[in-house]
Amino acid sequence: MHPRSAVIALALVVAPPAGAQVYDPHTYEPSLVLRLPPYCKYTMFFNAKVPGGDNRVEQERWKNLMGPTFIHMHHYCYGLMATNRAIYLSPTREARNHNFGISIQEYDYVIQRAPEGFGLLPEMLTRKGESLISLDRGPEGVGELRRAIDIQPDYWPAYAAASDYYKEHGAPSKAREWLEKGLAAAPDTRALTRRLDALNTAQGKGSRAKNQQPRAER
Repeated sequence: MHPRSAVIALALVVAPPAGAQVYDPHTYEPSLVLRLPPYCKYTMFFNAKVPGGDNRVEQERWKNLMGPTFIHMHHYCYGLMATNRAIYLSPTREARNHNFGISIQEYDYVIQRAPEGFGLLPEMLTRKGESLISLDRGPEGVGELRRAIDIQPDYWPAYAAASDYYKEHGAPSKAREWLEKGLAAAPDTRALTRRLDALNTAQGKGSRAKNQQPRAER
């Protein structure tokens, strides 16, 4: 399938809800583009529309860094835009869910084409898992988070997302379990330690490590 045809097909996979404001999944709202990773502006379809995206040197640099998968990365960037549109720009629950659905389709496009060793695969699976959770498809979402961890056991954002899901659904013991597993794999990660301290405080327990030097944040 021609890349442009694939883009159009993806746009049609998730039908907009009746009466909802329809957004083109590939519209370039400046506020959304600014939130994208730096490589997005150099990917196919972005490079001709985003200021500075036509820089051939940067295009080649990112292509060399990511390998053949870079040709598909505009779909991941579209997925990130759809997620941000769902969070920041969707005026109704229906529009929000519609945009989260689009994000999953875009993430899947790249996940299905990326080799097992592709460095951004754990991040993509985590983003997909978060979108599924936002659509009240928690078990599916946690499954994607597990896939991310299977690929990269110390990828702490997946543990954080799983813990947040269980905490929000009234299962603090499961939330704690995920945080403890994450800290075992990625010790002293601030985002995980902060979450665990919050659980401890809520349950009347002490801070895990007041004097530890955190190594990461989210």
